Amino acid sequence: MSKYRRIALIILVLEILFIVFANLYMAGTKREAHGGEYKVDIYRIKGRMEKGESLETIDLSDYKNVVSVKPYVSGEESAYEYVVETVGDKLYRFEYKGEENFGPLIIMNIGLGLMLVITVAMLIYFGRKVLTPFNGISNMPMELAKGNLTKPLEEEKSRYFGKFLWGMDMLREKLEDDRIRELELLKERETLILSLSHDIKTPLSAIDLYTKALETDLYETKEKREEALAGIDKNVAEIKRYVSEIADVSRKDFLTLTVNNGEVYLGKVMDKICEYYGKKIRLLHTEFEVEDVPNCLLYGDEDRMVEVLQNALENAIKYGDGKEISISFDEEEDCKLITVTNTGCVLGEEELPNLFDSFYRGSNSKDVGGSGLGLYICKELMHKMDGEVYAKVSSGTFSLTFVFKKL
Repeated sequence: MSKYRRIALIILVLEILFIVFANLYMAGTKREAHGGEYKVDIYRIKGRMEKGESLETIDLSDYKNVVSVKPYVSGEESAYEYVVETVGDKLYRFEYKGEENFGPLIIMNIGLGLMLVITVAMLIYFGRKVLTPFNGISNMPMELAKGNLTKPLEEEKSRYFGKFLWGMDMLREKLEDDRIRELELLKERETLILSLSHDIKTPLSAIDLYTKALETDLYETKEKREEALAGIDKNVAEIKRYVSEIADVSRKDFLTLTVNNGEVYLGKVMDKICEYYGKKIRLLHTEFEVEDVPNCLLYGDEDRMVEVLQNALENAIKYGDGKEISISFDEEEDCKLITVTNTGCVLGEEELPNLFDSFYRGSNSKDVGGSGLGLYICKELMHKMDGEVYAKVSSGTFSLTFVFKKL
């Protein structure tokens, strides 16, 4: 803020200096202009006198800058400025006055004064309404990055930052809730995994006993040995069930995806997509084609619809060859199909069933960064909107088709 005050002070000083220099320049210009006017009048009167005209016949009212003309008397005082000129063999005193027009100078100073007042008002307004609120939130992203999620943001009614602060505070609360939920979930998983691990010990011990008994020929009859083998099979099946439960627990609910379903206009969704990706994709020198958008009413969450299409386009940009990306539309029964297609696909058909698994990355992702969650998130969101998503590989192109319910 102190830096802003210094800058504001410099601006005001420069503006005041400009006003001072403008006044000095205007005053000098007026003096020069006025000096030229009275000299012209005196020259004209003197010329008439030299031609023989007497002072009584010369009407001085025709010369606005000359007050009087009379023989020069040394030491005589006058209320006006004068010059002494020689006409014939006599000296005459030409008294003059300046009728200065201060109108332009006044108008100029009023304009410059208003400009100075407006500048001061704007600097004060900018400082209070923009810089002060911004200084209050400038450390917020750093605090969030450090994991400090407990400190709430102070309320700010600034028209420029009010909505931003509200969104930042919502983000902070969401991150804090997610962290609490994550810790609770980790605790539950740890408890469950420990419990299941403990339960596995019982069938493992039974298998160990059966195995040792069989090794030492403890069972003399065939029936006893078959019972031991059946016991081993039973406990192996029980261990498999526990392992499956552990795998399920470790995989589910690691992402919280909330969806608010309702009526959504397809045209509105596509406007948001085209507004950003139309520029971005063309800047990459990639041909981007979008079919005419049928503005129908769909069932789902507008923000989530935009999100799944963004994921599809980001994948097309990252994993395509940069030649062409297109969006097309189709209908099937009571559903609207939106297909995002890109060229340059090197995936095999055998990889398609795994593309929507969490953390799975295809064979074309070797030199491309990512988490393997994009398509998994798309599928989860589409299911929550009672929709579906499919992948298809055909003649070097890759397509993602999103199926939305029509209303």
